Amino acid sequence: MGVPRTPSRTVLFERERTGLTYRVPSLLPVPPGPTLLAFVEQRLSPDDSHAHRLVLRRGTLAGGSVRWGALHVLGTAALAEHRSMNPCPVHDAGTGTVFLFFIAVLGHTPEAVQIATGRNAARLCCVASRDAGLSWGSARDLTEEAIGGAVQDWATFAVGPGHGVQLPSGRLLVPAYTYRVDRRECFGKICRTSPHSFAFYSDDHGRTWRCGGLVPNLRSGECQLAAVDGGQAGSFLYCNARSPLGSRVQALSTDEGTSFLPAERVASLPETAWGCQGSIVGFPAPAPNRPRDDSWSVGPGSPLQPPLLGPGVHKPLEEAAGDPRGGQVPGGPFSRLQPRGDGPRQPGPRPGVSGDVGSWTLALPMPFAAPPQSPTWLLYSHPVGRRARLHMGIRLSQSPLDPRSWTEPWVIYEGPSGYSDLASIGPAPEGGLVFACLYESGARTSYDEISFCTFSLREVLENVPASPEPPNLGDKPRGCCWPS
Repeated sequence: MGVPRTPSRTVLFERERTGLTYRVPSLLPVPPGPTLLAFVEQRLSPDDSHAHRLVLRRGTLAGGSVRWGALHVLGTAALAEHRSMNPCPVHDAGTGTVFLFFIAVLGHTPEAVQIATGRNAARLCCVASRDAGLSWGSARDLTEEAIGGAVQDWATFAVGPGHGVQLPSGRLLVPAYTYRVDRRECFGKICRTSPHSFAFYSDDHGRTWRCGGLVPNLRSGECQLAAVDGGQAGSFLYCNARSPLGSRVQALSTDEGTSFLPAERVASLPETAWGCQGSIVGFPAPAPNRPRDDSWSVGPGSPLQPPLLGPGVHKPLEEAAGDPRGGQVPGGPFSRLQPRGDGPRQPGPRPGVSGDVGSWTLALPMPFAAPPQSPTWLLYSHPVGRRARLHMGIRLSQSPLDPRSWTEPWVIYEGPSGYSDLASIGPAPEGGLVFACLYESGARTSYDEISFCTFSLREVLENVPASPEPPNLGDKPRGCCWPS
């Protein structure tokens, strides 16, 4: 393999001399075409307390390139006296509707203050478009409907940021995280919290929304989701999350995000200092790499489900004895969860309510081994730097259920980099798929601009390093890389 190629990029949003800054990108392809929707926060300064409103640029694919329209302020994506943050759209293929989720935060209260005091200032909101982002309806405040009384035990929460997913059953999923209040001190001045990822979901094309159970054990924050067909291991919802533990964490759901199994650290995906948001996108493996035997069944009466990738509709999971809302773990390859030690098994977390389940082992059906290659592959974007947010990297996993399966990064941008969002946008001329990445970048800081680039799966395979050593680009920041 020669010198890795760096994709050409287009700067879509650039910091202005007045201090107006664009942060937290979100990218959604909307068929046909597709039309690309690039959402970002418009802030009065880089600080999260100075977030202001959400803006959008629409792109259309033509002749292998993308033509971008002008910046459009999403005036309806707001609540009075609140600032709009964390864009996270999801597309319903059945109705053609795009739901743009965001949080509306009262005044200028920073997230850190909410965490320290245990006083939540965020509301869950969404706006909808039925014409691929040309126009948007009024904002819906879904806090009471989707979260209800559980929000009293949350110091704060947010969606994404990034993008949501739709499963073949029709379920819409929006990734989210909360800082759960574990203990309140005297007079409510100091609060002990822990971050947990989860998902909001809808089974009626976005008319109503519910809150799924929290990732129960490891600390997990900003996250993204992907539907994964694990071949012989079955089908799962995969969650990849930011964590203060030094590396990313991943968790699986066997019930389409209603609950999550205990998470595990992914040592092959190291975090930067203070952590950083990252993006994942799932896609079908190239045909020659798909497992030959797709007839293997998992557990009694639990046949292997089709890949959870397309917009088609399949029968939803049964809510019977395996319904996690009854405290049971659903059937499937991870159904034999066993606590370590001799103590009794504890019930799993209820939707919208978390609880540490202690230390668990996974008693897998035997023989079990993660397949060398899965019918679903994952791409992941995240800064490569360990000490600072530097060098946007792309990694590939051909076996997502194996946390050791991630490649070393292909660096697509050298320099300060931050938040990002990935999308699969269509077939490549030479075959395979084309992907797009919208990411924070800059010459001095990671919030100077937001860039867009495209690349094919073939380019990923040609450019990810074959050696286990990451590229040596230096880890010393040339400017200031924002820590939030």
